[in-house]
Amino acid sequence: MSGENKGNHTLRAAQYMLISALSFTIMNAIIKYIDRFSAFELVFFRATGTFILCITYLLFKGIDIKGQHRKLLVFRGIVGTTAMTLFFLALKELPFGTTISLRYLSPIFAAILAVLFLKEKIKPIQWFFFFMAFAGVLLLKGFDPNVGGIGLAYILAAACLSGAVYVIIQYIGTREHPVVIINYFMFCAMCVTGFLAIPAWQNPIGLEWWLIACIGVLGFLAQLFMTKAFQISATSKIAPFKYLEAVFAVLTGLFFFGETYTPLSLLGIFLILVGMLLNFRVKSR
Repeated sequence: MSGENKGNHTLRAAQYMLISALSFTIMNAIIKYIDRFSAFELVFFRATGTFILCITYLLFKGIDIKGQHRKLLVFRGIVGTTAMTLFFLALKELPFGTTISLRYLSPIFAAILAVLFLKEKIKPIQWFFFFMAFAGVLLLKGFDPNVGGIGLAYILAAACLSGAVYVIIQYIGTREHPVVIINYFMFCAMCVTGFLAIPAWQNPIGLEWWLIACIGVLGFLAQLFMTKAFQISATSKIAPFKYLEAVFAVLTGLFFFGETYTPLSLLGIFLILVGMLLNFRVKSR
């Protein structure tokens, strides 16, 4: 591949990641906005819309829906469903930008789990970057009155389980089509949270139907464009664009939800993002 083609692919991949980050941000903002629904019901709505689009995509492309490693795919789906539910619970308890930023602690847990189960190694400098990120968490918890213990517990547990999901996907590798993996995830989430949502179920009204439809569509687009970006360009060049989501989230919290951030809480968010970004750069090299 020529240098010009590589440059074109990198630019296109960056555009895909920008679309993905915006889609995730808008989707999560809608979820926070319609907070009268339980977290289980919101996960169900999000999963159902994306599941329908995944099935349509797989049938259109003629891809085997069942996959080859079904037990592993179901396990990934259950872990991912739990992580998503905890994340949605955290969105109800914490400021929008803070929740999104804390979720980026998941690479720390993924690295530790990869050492335990995939026998990967962590360089000493990575531990320093992990400490930097945790220092950011301490700043948020200690100096931001809007960060409560329950919400922090939800998002840290969600980040830990998201790290486990990364390790499971890494173990699956290229043995399964990415949309098949997403499809299993959405199917598990739809079945589990659909049942758990029954006791507190509330029917959507008016505009809420359109917002719920947008959750599924935006979730699918976010996953699809992120996957396409990683398919056409090097991970080391594209993954940092994922952190744009945290920037968009802080701005969304400020201008749409009227949230306020102290200078120390913004410093905490900055330390988390920089720590994770530097860790990624070291790992990619």
